[in-house]
Amino acid sequence: MRSGLALLLTMALAACGGAAMIDNKAQDDDAPAPHSGFPAADRPVATILSPRWSTEEARDRLNEAGQVMDLAGIKPDMTVADIGAGEGYYTVRLSARVGKKGRVVAEDIVPETRDYLATRVLREKLDNVSVRLGLPADPRLPENSFDRVLMVHMYHEIESPYEFLWRLRPALAPGGQAVVVDANRPTQDHGTPPELLKCEFAAVGYSLVSIKPMPSAGGYIAIFEARGERPEPSAIRACRSGKTATPASMARESKEP
Repeated sequence: MRSGLALLLTMALAACGGAAMIDNKAQDDDAPAPHSGFPAADRPVATILSPRWSTEEARDRLNEAGQVMDLAGIKPDMTVADIGAGEGYYTVRLSARVGKKGRVVAEDIVPETRDYLATRVLREKLDNVSVRLGLPADPRLPENSFDRVLMVHMYHEIESPYEFLWRLRPALAPGGQAVVVDANRPTQDHGTPPELLKCEFAAVGYSLVSIKPMPSAGGYIAIFEARGERPEPSAIRACRSGKTATPASMARESKEP
């Protein structure tokens, strides 16, 4: 049933001129083994409870997506990846922000969620959006392609963060940035303490650009850039979990992009 639905979606999208595409490849066949040379995360991993964080109406009343896109510097003609896209709250709004000459790749690791999102993309005629199925430890994005990579309310669900971030790095275009929105609470409670987030990104060679409290999105927004050489997996050291940050400390460390 699932493969039949995916095939129908592919055919329907292709009939629309190929602008919006669904990646149907059975990606598990050649997936790298998890933790192959990478350290395991020293923290619990939150389970995926729902493809949505809150209702779209409630989020729009707070202008959540608008504020995130503004702070992330997302502009027309950019190429943006929406990782852990769920039912497409950000995907739809990113599509409008980047415009006809921009591109959005929306990705999720749950096949049923990917199929739902592909149906929505087709129904709403989002011709600048591609939908694909990712892997838990590898976003499998094309190299040197993205001005921004968004991870909204999903980072705490990544089981192998060092491998995931390591494999994400080549996808960033020059000047590209990774943007995380999450809550300041333990990972098992569906958040990521900011100090832990910064440590895990730094371990893979990312530098913090800015971090700011963001009540409208339930926590904070952190922006990173990849700097220097990508470390060898064996050289990465796991961060110790349990660190937290207060809104005051986050404000002190905040830098303008």
